[in-house]
Amino acid sequence: MKRSSTFSTLGLALLLGLLPPTALAGPGHDHGEAPAAAAGTALPRFAATSDLFELVGVLDGPKIALYLDHAADNRPVKDARLELDIAGTNVPVTRVAEGEFQATLAAPLAEGVSPVTATVAAGSDTDLLAGEIDLHPAAHTDAAPTGLARRTALMAGAAAAVLLALVAAWRLRRGRAARIGNPQRVGGAA
Repeated sequence: MKRSSTFSTLGLALLLGLLPPTALAGPGHDHGEAPAAAAGTALPRFAATSDLFELVGVLDGPKIALYLDHAADNRPVKDARLELDIAGTNVPVTRVAEGEFQATLAAPLAEGVSPVTATVAAGSDTDLLAGEIDLHPAAHTDAAPTGLARRTALMAGAAAAVLLALVAAWRLRRGRAARIGNPQRVGGAA
């Protein structure tokens, strides 16, 4: 086997090995259009937990949606009463459904970290939950997905570099053969 065909085979194998694997479905095997990715910023949220309960709050302007579950199995807490304190201010809470509550802030929260405490009474269980909410604007922006795109770009760059190196080596070898007058030149007429 000639050395140039060995280099070509190795280069092709390296190039194919660096390309990301793809799967192509035949006709009738698609799953419809992909769901649209959420764009923009995520709403600020907090979690306050204890051994018995978990409370998650999602801020949307002055409104807070609250979700109260049992810590052991994530079931919504039935017939619960909830009192909420954020940064030392009592926030009135209204029950919407089993395990779901709504609250409205009287004034916007200051930027930074604010403590959150909630008192939960459900049946014979009463518990104090503690957490905090972080209202730094940069903390809630969605970063662009970079994992797959970055890896693909790096692989493409590496493949291009290998390909360029192989082409340069081939041209260098071909140029040396032409200067020496080697009869084993690649691509010449016999």
